[in-house]
Amino acid sequence: MTDDVRFGVNYIPARDWLYSWLDWNPDDIAADLAAIRALGCDHIRAHCLWPIFQPNPNLISRSALARLAELVDIATDLDLDVHLSVLNGWMSGTYFRPFWQEPSMGVYSDPDVIGAQVRLIEAIAEIGYGRTRLVGIDIGNEPNALASFPGNGATRQQGDAWLTRLLAACDDALPGRFHVVGVDHVPWLEDTSVFSRDVLGRVGSASIVHSWVYFTGALERYGVEGLGTHHLARYLVELARAFGETRERPVWLQEIGVSPGWLRGADVAEFAGSIVTEALKANPWAMTWWGSHDIDRRLAGFDELEYDLGLLTVENEVKPVGLAVADAIARERNRDGKPQPGAVGERVELTLPDDRVPDLSFADEFFALVARGAHPVIVRESRAEDLIDRVRLADSAAQGGGR
Repeated sequence: MTDDVRFGVNYIPARDWLYSWLDWNPDDIAADLAAIRALGCDHIRAHCLWPIFQPNPNLISRSALARLAELVDIATDLDLDVHLSVLNGWMSGTYFRPFWQEPSMGVYSDPDVIGAQVRLIEAIAEIGYGRTRLVGIDIGNEPNALASFPGNGATRQQGDAWLTRLLAACDDALPGRFHVVGVDHVPWLEDTSVFSRDVLGRVGSASIVHSWVYFTGALERYGVEGLGTHHLARYLVELARAFGETRERPVWLQEIGVSPGWLRGADVAEFAGSIVTEALKANPWAMTWWGSHDIDRRLAGFDELEYDLGLLTVENEVKPVGLAVADAIARERNRDGKPQPGAVGERVELTLPDDRVPDLSFADEFFALVARGAHPVIVRESRAEDLIDRVRLADSAAQGGGR
């Protein structure tokens, strides 16, 4: 690992989607990962499917674990790191509720469910022993979304306790790795989430943001060509950084993507290249596109937008959007750490009042500063003096290098 931004994809197997854990073909997996590596990626975010890996609270599938180990080994041979999302849960717009989880068994609060979750994490952690390219465990894909399903309602106190407990289990089972919780935009932009921004900025190895111009409402608010649409990821990274214990805490842009159906005739490849370029101005720890491959249309039941989010087709052909993202990766890598004059403007502190939700109305103030050529740094009101000093010290130390 280096201090340079990492680039990767959320791995969606070209053949059979995540159902490929059931009908496993290592040759297909190797072909997919080779195509991903050819894009210039250095990592994948791989996803378990919870009902497959844990069909009973006291049974972890041995075949699924073996296939997971093989996936990591194939990735290692191709010089790819693997970040593993475990309690999924919520994937591609569908709730894959474990077969044994009754509606009365809350995912965040029921002791038996939490015990089962810990057992799955512990079993998967054993795969990591001796496999250093398994960088760490992500508790689950957008686990805050599970709160909207019957039986999973919980208080924010219960939600924060849950993610703190499971991240501790990751650290206990696989110490020294990069463990996170893969939340979506809701906990950052709204006050309705089961998780709090303060805890998300403190626990785990990094703060996580998912940037979707459609689901956040940015596309509707600003339009396809709007500055707020193209700089949304930049805003989310800076927002998450403001809630970190220090400004040096990594922020991982774990999902960013676009559906052609959202752009009403606009050039999807050009749009993708733009949102990647603008996101880089916030200097995320890593950027991970959603997703690697399209979903095969013979698989029924997904929302229409889910089928065409890949950089690659199901035949492993690079799409124009894949070429655009690969080009953006290559440009960044070719900088060799040298600053790009004019890439970002003068740093300007933007104070977030303690009683204000940092939704898109607050983001409007951020985008107004960007439009003036500034580089906004979000500072929470209660920590403004301390964090402004930190920013100025970091700027002073960075003279002559870095973004």
